[in-house]
Amino acid sequence: MVHDKMTVTLRIKEASLLLEFLTLATHCMSGSMENTMEMDMVAMMRRAHGHCQDPASVTFSVLSLAMHFHGWLSFFITLYYKDVDFTKRLDYSSAIAILGFSLIVSILRTFDVRVEAARVMVSTPVLALVTTHVLYINFYKLDYGWNMIVCVAMGVAQLFLLARWAAWHPSNWKLWVVVIASGLAILLEIYDFPPYGGYFDAHSIWHLATVPLTILWWSFIRDDAEFRTFSLFKKSKTKAK
Repeated sequence: MVHDKMTVTLRIKEASLLLEFLTLATHCMSGSMENTMEMDMVAMMRRAHGHCQDPASVTFSVLSLAMHFHGWLSFFITLYYKDVDFTKRLDYSSAIAILGFSLIVSILRTFDVRVEAARVMVSTPVLALVTTHVLYINFYKLDYGWNMIVCVAMGVAQLFLLARWAAWHPSNWKLWVVVIASGLAILLEIYDFPPYGGYFDAHSIWHLATVPLTILWWSFIRDDAEFRTFSLFKKSKTKAK
């Protein structure tokens, strides 16, 4: 009985690790799209300035990608196969840190906050919340339920901000899909269910759901960068006249 339970647990962890790896691969592929855009811009600079920056940019980008790949893969192998208090604390702390950073960026971009003082005023409460929560789960009580409540609350807040952003953005359909699908995916983290076939539980299915959403999200990020660049270029051109 104990052996069967351990076997099922190991299978679930293998499925979660595999789907986490797929998410990482998706980030890498999507990042390569951004690198392609960056290389196009560098090519324009090369034609303008008469020298080549491509080899150094590509080399350092690949090295950076390799370090991210190694760190991410090593951490999640350790997390899923050696699930102890230390790895749990790392997992919870990194999750809330990423959510906090994403929430700050969402607020700044949605409301187009450009004044430095205003950015500090927006960021400080979020950073204080994240810091307090990390200290709480690391030095007071490692509480999965409370950590989930905080993470879901920050995730939902970010989805509402993205929905407001999508109301006026030219590529709003991509953002709407990400917002709605992410909201549904959050339910997988809230309402758990037994592993299907001994492999796929709610958490592993959540990882699977993030794969297509990651592709669409990076596609939106590229559209937003182009839209933002075009808007600034148009504004500077108008001022020049």
